[in-house]
Amino acid sequence: MSLANGRRYLAIPGPSVMPDRVLNAMHQAAPNIYEGNLLDVTASLWPDLKAIAGTQHNAAIYIGNGHAAWEAANTNVFRRDDTAIVLTTGRFGHGWAEHARQLGVRVVITDFGKSAPIDMARAEQALRAEPNARAVLITHVDTASSAKNDVLALRRLMDDLGHPGLLMVDCIASFACDEFHMDDWGVDVMVAASQKGLMTPPGLGLVFFSDKARDVSKSADMRTPYWDWLPRVDANHFYMHFYGTAPTHHLLGLRAAVSMIMDEGIEAVWNRHARLARAVWSAGEAWGQEGAFALNMKDPAHRGHSVTAMRLSGQDGTRLRQWCEHEAGVTLGVGLGMAEPDSPEAGAFFRLAHMGHVNAHMTLGALAVMDTAMKALNIPHGSGALDAAARSLAGN
Repeated sequence: MSLANGRRYLAIPGPSVMPDRVLNAMHQAAPNIYEGNLLDVTASLWPDLKAIAGTQHNAAIYIGNGHAAWEAANTNVFRRDDTAIVLTTGRFGHGWAEHARQLGVRVVITDFGKSAPIDMARAEQALRAEPNARAVLITHVDTASSAKNDVLALRRLMDDLGHPGLLMVDCIASFACDEFHMDDWGVDVMVAASQKGLMTPPGLGLVFFSDKARDVSKSADMRTPYWDWLPRVDANHFYMHFYGTAPTHHLLGLRAAVSMIMDEGIEAVWNRHARLARAVWSAGEAWGQEGAFALNMKDPAHRGHSVTAMRLSGQDGTRLRQWCEHEAGVTLGVGLGMAEPDSPEAGAFFRLAHMGHVNAHMTLGALAVMDTAMKALNIPHGSGALDAAARSLAGN
């Protein structure tokens, strides 16, 4: 007998839960790609996506995932043998760096570990050591570690030093979840994707870029016809926005998702994610009073609001995930890059996503299942987690 029968909850950090409104928007025959509704839908997306990003500048959509957005950003910015300063706080910072390196960029990494944000003193050393770097790359929220970085503080540091590089930010895990102001924070390039806070199936990579980045891109020598962002933003024909056939049903789903965000209001969306995240952290801190349970990021100020990385010990994280999925219908995320695959602690890490189409009963339900799993598996843990989460949500 399993308690998992019924609607399952995919609580992994992407693909996230897709609302019925998004699914219904996609559930139709292929539309006309030459005139009519699809063209109007796509035209309506640009101002709303820019509003969510906090920019009045340029936006492009690529058929691809977050890694595709990395490639679009990298190939439009860099020349071969250019230097990129990469400040890493988890697996995906290293992933973006390796992507650039394989393209022929000289990558200089400052690694802040897997459980800490960027330290501005060390960031200053990295900037001073490479005063002619073409760009500085960071993740806003690293999906693996759940570390959140202070983008505005880094921008101010670059300005104080007079560093000429572009500031490039990976917002794949944070877009439409954590507060972000691209223009006000002086971000030159921002990448995102459809499958997390935007509540749409994987398959769309988004790149937003400033006019400064647009000018810099004209001298980039890695641009190819498909990845070149200039024809896309200057398109005078629908075909050119996507350099070929449009991702028709993804666009219809994205329109529905973005409408939900705009109806709620982006600040309300940010606040909802923050409150749900604090409930998760309250539960985690209660569990951590006994046993090995711990939240990966110790300081709440440095935790992303879309996903929380956690750990137990040994293989208990894997045991917990398997029980939650097979016995209760809640799928948690695996721990990515937090320990070597053959390490005794490789099975200790796991993640709970609280991004996109998520509310109080979904979050409280996932926490209750996790609490039940630890009891069923005799994993030592502190008590009072669910009460702590409820009290967190009952307040502000």
